[in-house]
Amino acid sequence: MSFKKLFFLGFIAVMSGVAAAAAPALLDLDYRPLTGKTPVNLNKTYGGQVLLVVNTASKCGYTPQYEGLEALNKRFAGQGFSVLGFPSNDFKGQEPGSEQQIQEFCTLTYGVKFPMFEKVHVLGAEATPLYQRLTTATGVAPGWNFHKYLIARDGRVVAQFPSKIKPDDPALVAAIERELKAPATR
Repeated sequence: MSFKKLFFLGFIAVMSGVAAAAAPALLDLDYRPLTGKTPVNLNKTYGGQVLLVVNTASKCGYTPQYEGLEALNKRFAGQGFSVLGFPSNDFKGQEPGSEQQIQEFCTLTYGVKFPMFEKVHVLGAEATPLYQRLTTATGVAPGWNFHKYLIARDGRVVAQFPSKIKPDDPALVAAIERELKAPATR
């Protein structure tokens, strides 16, 4: 094996270890459920699961994705998967309602049962710590509502999908299935 190849493989191994060591910090944050008053720690509540974190909005062209996200959540929940929704008004004011209005809309219009959390900012200096960490981990901030980040069981961000990728997109579904089959630690 050439020196270049050995160096590259060694570099990848070191970087993987750094990423894995830092991974638990990604989810070690408290957020209040949309319907609750007491914040929950994401790592304590959802750690060890495969997660799809999505910034949502009720008045967006992508809003019908709620239905597909709920279908994904229902399909894979028994395998250690959950969609986590974070409403945001950052894109052209497309989530203007109160948290109670958002909850009622999601439940009554799309039958959403996956966990929804407090309204957050996902962009720039006002971005909530979770979205700062997701953006840092991937190098990609949400470009619009319904941007999706896939998190492995060990807390690493393994993929991100722009808003236009629907929840039933074969690439997204395959990525979820791959992570569900993967061991918790790599």
